[in-house]
Amino acid sequence: MKNFELEERRCLVLGASGVLGINLCNALVACGATVTAYGRTLSPRGSLHQDVEWISGLFDDVRTLRHAVRGQEFVFHLISATIPEDSNRDPAADLAANVLSTVRLLEVCCEEGVKKVVFSSSGGTVYGIPSQVPIPESSPTEPISGYGISKLAIEKYLALFHRLYGLEYHICRISNIYGPFQRGNRRQGLVATTIRRALLQERVEIWGDGQVIRDFVYVDDVVAAMLYGCFYHGSYRVMNVGSGIGLTVNQVVHDIELVLNEGAIERLHHPGRTVDVPRNILDISLIQSETPWRPMVNWHEGLRRSIKWMRAGSIASNLNTARDSCKQSQDVPQLKNWTL
Repeated sequence: MKNFELEERRCLVLGASGVLGINLCNALVACGATVTAYGRTLSPRGSLHQDVEWISGLFDDVRTLRHAVRGQEFVFHLISATIPEDSNRDPAADLAANVLSTVRLLEVCCEEGVKKVVFSSSGGTVYGIPSQVPIPESSPTEPISGYGISKLAIEKYLALFHRLYGLEYHICRISNIYGPFQRGNRRQGLVATTIRRALLQERVEIWGDGQVIRDFVYVDDVVAAMLYGCFYHGSYRVMNVGSGIGLTVNQVVHDIELVLNEGAIERLHHPGRTVDVPRNILDISLIQSETPWRPMVNWHEGLRRSIKWMRAGSIASNLNTARDSCKQSQDVPQLKNWTL
């Protein structure tokens, strides 16, 4: 398989201060791209490769956003201004922050001649309570949170802008991301939150009985899927990105206990939440048949890497692992619809 050849290709990453954004930026640099990162704040600044240009701005700041978009070939839209739990409390604010701002972004992309937008949608929320598991892309989309509704609306607007103006796009419906640079100090990201609290000897909060099932995918694998999305020219514009394996919350906490090997993690149980679907496992057969992508980092190896990064509190490790996203296994055959 050919490596990703992005030499001097201009790429903009929106929402570059999160776990996916930081890892994607560093992988793009490792692949030779000219990378601009856009976000509100970045802490610590050294988490990004020194060759990444950082632009501070809000998502609804159209003037600054236009400055960032101008001259870009690929735009990676990773911004989400809310999390599932908060989106149901103020749907109007969620709609304005995510959907309306995205529509303005797409207008700017068309006006500035962007070649393609790659969007990180949510495979964990757009399907709602699934009619079948694993969940294929053809499954009904009935989200039960404002967050999932916003993600789905953005998908529809991408299709509309393609129909009206020819703007190319690719959508990755991603399951639950984990890995380096997910710091665990926010109310999202079970793996990082559990590792962080365990290292600090704090109780881990579990909503409900801990039997909800989720699909966890290592961040390097998500980065690789998004890079394939840049150059995919087949018939499918929406692809699931996950591991295809389901784990309960209880199993996640138990496995982290085993890998940490520092004794039992204390649990604090809360009532279940209305935004949580009982099980979500993605069918990843489409992306595997249409591109050379495969999930390369298994669950326990991903946990070991995540714990090592969290323990070290270091930013340096990602600059080496980014190259792994750029240069996946050489044994995967060249498949249809994949061109550089």
